[in-house]
Amino acid sequence: MWQWYGAVVLVLVLVTATARNQTVEQKIRDDPDLSEFYSLLENSAVANSTLQFRQVTLFAPTNLAFQKYTGSKEDLILYHMTNLAKPLDKLESKVLSELEGNPPIWVTRVKGHHRDDIYVNNARVLQDRSNYVQTNHHNKQQVLHVIDQVLVPMRSANEDTPQIYNPDAFQFLNQSENLDFEDHRVRSFRQRVNQNNKGNVFLAEGKHTFFIPVDEGFKPTPRPEKIDQKVIDGHVVPNHVLFTDATPKDHDYETLAFTDNMRVTISFTTQTDGKKTSYYVKSNTKVGDPNHTEGVVLAEIVKANIPVRNGVVHLIHRPLMVVDTTVKQFLESTRIFDQEDGPLYRFYNKIRDEGGDFMQEITKMKDVTLFAPSNMAWAAANIDKLYNREKLRDILNLHLVRERLSIETIVEQNMNQVPTAAERKKLYFNVINNGFNTTLTVEGGGVNATVLQPNIAATNGFVHIIDRVLGVPYTNVKEKLESDPMLNNTFHLGQQDNFNEELGDKTKRFTYFVPRDYAWKKAEIHFPSAHKKLFMKEYSYHVRQILERHLVVAERAFTMADLKQLANDTIVLPTVRDHLKLRIKESEKSYFVEWQGEWIHVFRPDVECTNGIIHVIDSVFLKESDVRVTSNPSVPLIAPHLTIVLSVAMLFSVKWLLL
Repeated sequence: MWQWYGAVVLVLVLVTATARNQTVEQKIRDDPDLSEFYSLLENSAVANSTLQFRQVTLFAPTNLAFQKYTGSKEDLILYHMTNLAKPLDKLESKVLSELEGNPPIWVTRVKGHHRDDIYVNNARVLQDRSNYVQTNHHNKQQVLHVIDQVLVPMRSANEDTPQIYNPDAFQFLNQSENLDFEDHRVRSFRQRVNQNNKGNVFLAEGKHTFFIPVDEGFKPTPRPEKIDQKVIDGHVVPNHVLFTDATPKDHDYETLAFTDNMRVTISFTTQTDGKKTSYYVKSNTKVGDPNHTEGVVLAEIVKANIPVRNGVVHLIHRPLMVVDTTVKQFLESTRIFDQEDGPLYRFYNKIRDEGGDFMQEITKMKDVTLFAPSNMAWAAANIDKLYNREKLRDILNLHLVRERLSIETIVEQNMNQVPTAAERKKLYFNVINNGFNTTLTVEGGGVNATVLQPNIAATNGFVHIIDRVLGVPYTNVKEKLESDPMLNNTFHLGQQDNFNEELGDKTKRFTYFVPRDYAWKKAEIHFPSAHKKLFMKEYSYHVRQILERHLVVAERAFTMADLKQLANDTIVLPTVRDHLKLRIKESEKSYFVEWQGEWIHVFRPDVECTNGIIHVIDSVFLKESDVRVTSNPSVPLIAPHLTIVLSVAMLFSVKWLLL
């Protein structure tokens, strides 16, 4: 028995040792997830010779990577090999491949929480499966790295065209007809580069990123004339090789047009509709001049990540920096090449099909700002099943402002609200600062949306892409209180005694007059003692009573227009606590409610929720007498009329005992 165990252990040791001493070629052969790559390896005489006699680093795509790849596999294997053994820590920013002309493979390191991510071109290195270092039978060191995408070199179009090996960006531009990048053409941009004597920009040695617009993007006709030297410079990011997956999104990179007199940056962004993710580049002219308008120009990347000798090229659907379309024309252009893949195609389709004269109204406006929901926002809102055409038009109007508002204007002027094209409805802004990053949220019709892509410039205004459809509520009263940064204090107080939990009831309809944080600060000034007690846990009973005074539960929720119509002089509303007597007036397109002799401004009326309506008010329905306590504040005061009853009862009890 002991001999048998010893033999098993010996076999295991030998197998382990053999596995450890596998050559790189054997390692690939025995890995079932690299079978596609090994098949290419087997069929390449040059690759086999390299593996037998030379140092090499192999970047091996997984089988899944090959399943996603639809291009030619001819000579592909040689672009995944280098002639030196390079572990991950020895990889420089560029390594030369074994493909004819030795075109480079670009290496990018992205800072991570635990370790840096490493990319070769646009492929991520699967580090847990990489860094396999071994010598071959001729004692040549070799290294294997596994990657998640196939590396795609720049190739000549076919055998009948002049063969081009390892072109730089200038050769790419000038020899584009002889190169293989599908049906795209770049003649128009090439012509503008040559006419402006800017070929040196694309010839520059080093590592750069070039954005080249395709011919389809040079309409309308005046556009080509706007491609001057500064605009061409705005299509080049110097000293950075930026592949789409390897580059942080929404991170600004300075272009060649970033000078003393002009500030133009470029960043990547993505849009998804739940099925497909599209990649975009946006130029942001932060400081312009009379010929170069400030603002963002958004262009879809129609063919990404084309490696060249001095960096990487991305083909885009229109020129950057050029602001020559109205808001209407921008919306129409978001259907890229008549396909449903533009950043706002769902919004555009809805306007075109059911928006009535909404588009004509935008066309007439000299100054317009449009808060446009993304494709994902429209898909999530499920509007088709919920609203008729009249309501839909009201929703569209809620996204339209008759002013020219950039994000900088909203922030610098400290704007907190602005009227919309929807009757008596406003948008409310909130700025969130996180370090150097500023995020703008906008609320309309009870929906709080985040601005995903600000400041898309048009000749007559701006478009801001947002992540929700305004006016289509998706939260109940409780969830709205919890998520709204302006209602923190009311939500915090409602946490006491589980008051907030009742606001999530889907079977009830609430009308809730909610004091915003500003209102509680006012209360602290006027009723300092009462205010202090309310934020102590032992006074939760009094807090509940005060909040119940603000909450109406009925068969329906009431808008401010409903309440104004119902109130001849004073309206009596059945609150959870007792009855709320209010007078209501409208002045300068704002609502006011009178309570206990004080006219209170309704800061945000008609915040719609799935189970009711919130009216955000500027004062609390609070009296000093609301927080009177005995020595034990957690025990409620005995109501005065009950005290009288008890006193009479005690008097009769004493009299009966004396008898």
